[in-house]
Amino acid sequence: MDNMKGYIDEAEQVLLHTYNRFPVVFDHGKGVCLYDINGKEYLDFCAGIAVFALGYGNEEYNDALKAQIDKLIHTSNLFYSVPAIEAAKKLCSAAGMDRVFFTNSGAEAIEGAIKSARKYAFTKDGSTDHEIIAMEHSFHGRTMGALAVTGNKKYRDPFEPLIGNIKYAVFNDYESVASQVTDKTCAIIMETVQGEGGIYPADDSFLKKVRKLCDEKDILLILDEIQCGMGRTGSMFAYQAYGIKPDIVTTAKAVGCGVPVGAFMMTQKVADKSLVPGDHGTTYGGNPLVTAAVCEVLKQFEERKILDNVKEVGDYLYKRLEEVKSEYDFITAHRGLGLMQGLVFDNDKKPAGEVCKRAVENGLLIITAGGNVIRFIPPLVISRDDVDKMISILKASI
Repeated sequence: MDNMKGYIDEAEQVLLHTYNRFPVVFDHGKGVCLYDINGKEYLDFCAGIAVFALGYGNEEYNDALKAQIDKLIHTSNLFYSVPAIEAAKKLCSAAGMDRVFFTNSGAEAIEGAIKSARKYAFTKDGSTDHEIIAMEHSFHGRTMGALAVTGNKKYRDPFEPLIGNIKYAVFNDYESVASQVTDKTCAIIMETVQGEGGIYPADDSFLKKVRKLCDEKDILLILDEIQCGMGRTGSMFAYQAYGIKPDIVTTAKAVGCGVPVGAFMMTQKVADKSLVPGDHGTTYGGNPLVTAAVCEVLKQFEERKILDNVKEVGDYLYKRLEEVKSEYDFITAHRGLGLMQGLVFDNDKKPAGEVCKRAVENGLLIITAGGNVIRFIPPLVISRDDVDKMISILKASI
């Protein structure tokens, strides 16, 4: 019996069917490639959905985790640990923030951000009827609070009622946002670059106007940088290229490069009027193991000049994808920043999902966003040669 098919058949008997998985069982990785249990190589241009920024088999990263495992894995947040303190300092410095709370995931970071915003507003006026404005076509996670601010009805509808007092505005349309602001608005939440919605970066003028509006009305601006942060667009956090700063920012995915860790960070102004002991907590969040990973990731970002590589190879990827777009009339658009880019397909002529399936068969890992967009979110350590190889396989798959 084919080992691959045998494992997949077993998986389908025991795993809850919440994913339509590609028929591949992976065994190990090296550099920017993954290898299945039969030894076949796959060039990875999805990085575990923008997680494995530093590539596979990274010796320094692995050694840092092994060393921490031998020392201490978990104590609970009733005590301090050196890795958590160091990770907090490094991450706040990288984001330009003052306070951090470590979570287990991106969705949990969004939950904490929502709670922080509502507590901030409650502290000001004692009211519990505050509103949050989110964006249409956004994606913030699948927990009940994160779903509530996800601007896609197909994700929300089966799980209603979710948390209330959420409005949805049109991303990159300032008037749509401003028209929904009332004296009850406590926060505006958005991805700096929409990921699952189809790789849409915020317009410079839009983001700056929203920031100004928030300043004028004492509304908190929450930026979700779970996918677009940690160097993926060429800045450590995408908002830094816009010259603005949020009041609260969420991160996860590449912040730990594979271990389950996320975080929400805030300014001191928000911290002074929001969460206090008893308001929020986590058993595993920020334990010594995952924060040792965060420390090593941030160390390598600096030492290996990861942002410089993202800018250089990101520009080259943009050029090569522009060439692909010009070759095929069913590719209708190309957008993105750094190593977070997407090609928009006319699914009636050439379904993006089918191209991804064919690409996997041909040894290239790419995934869709928004149904008709193929997104390219590779490890941040890729080279121009990796881009050339990807383009060759992509064309063959098309």
